[in-house]
Amino acid sequence: MSPLHHPTPEFPAHLEALYRQFPFERSLAQDPLSCVRPLASNPVSAEVAGIFAATLAIGNVTAIRGAFADLERRIGHDFVKLAEPAGAEDVRSALRSFRHRWIRGDQLAFLAERVAAARREYGSLGELFRGGLEEGGFAIGLDRLANGLRGPSGSSRKAPRGYRALFPTPTEGSHSPCKRLTLYVRWMSRSGFPDLGVWPGVPSSELRIPLDLHVHWIAYHLGLTQRRTRNWATVEEVTTQLRRVDPVDPIKYDFVLCHTGISGDCPKERDLRVCGPCVVRPDCLLWRPRRGAS
Repeated sequence: MSPLHHPTPEFPAHLEALYRQFPFERSLAQDPLSCVRPLASNPVSAEVAGIFAATLAIGNVTAIRGAFADLERRIGHDFVKLAEPAGAEDVRSALRSFRHRWIRGDQLAFLAERVAAARREYGSLGELFRGGLEEGGFAIGLDRLANGLRGPSGSSRKAPRGYRALFPTPTEGSHSPCKRLTLYVRWMSRSGFPDLGVWPGVPSSELRIPLDLHVHWIAYHLGLTQRRTRNWATVEEVTTQLRRVDPVDPIKYDFVLCHTGISGDCPKERDLRVCGPCVVRPDCLLWRPRRGAS
């Protein structure tokens, strides 16, 4: 059996160096968050646009940005109006033919109804999440948010086919990393660039890593997790390791790790031409000294 891989003692300094030198502006253009940042001055627009952008965050960034632009065109670029119940019928009509991967327009129209209902009851999606966070921690906050977006199971307005599966929760068997909702909470809560910080009262120290394929692959090879499966246990393990590097703002490294993978800065194989300048290369499993090497 291969020995467990752990970062070097110098890893915190290496990761911080990677963060400091990272080209954020280059990568922001290749991130779904770029769709929402122009709305940051209006917390309501940002909150509503953000949940739609995060829900659509499936597949490559070009397709995600295209889907979001299509959504904007259909609703008239007005996300505040999208969260108002008076226009529900117009929204359903506008989104009837919408498609992005397996997400359909009827699902997004129902999401608009649920966002409006949650905002009426709690004031904002942020307050819905924060109530659960204060009661039982991040997982409970995410569970409250997911269930608020799903809607009550006994409601007379039945959710469209496949809708509830768009909003998994870590309290239901923890088989999902809940990447998109965790990403959404990061966008809304964290105030450091590139995030929006429009939800007050959610400490950055309480956030969890949005575990996509790129982040998981890099985290595993840096020794931040020994788990091969992307699930909630892996989310907690990676987050715990990042908290040891920065207890106050551990998830600031998410954007960097994700876009190191997306951009090709990490080729995910030994390639000295690309890996040579990488400041975390001494910590990487691919570059660990091999048995028997002289």
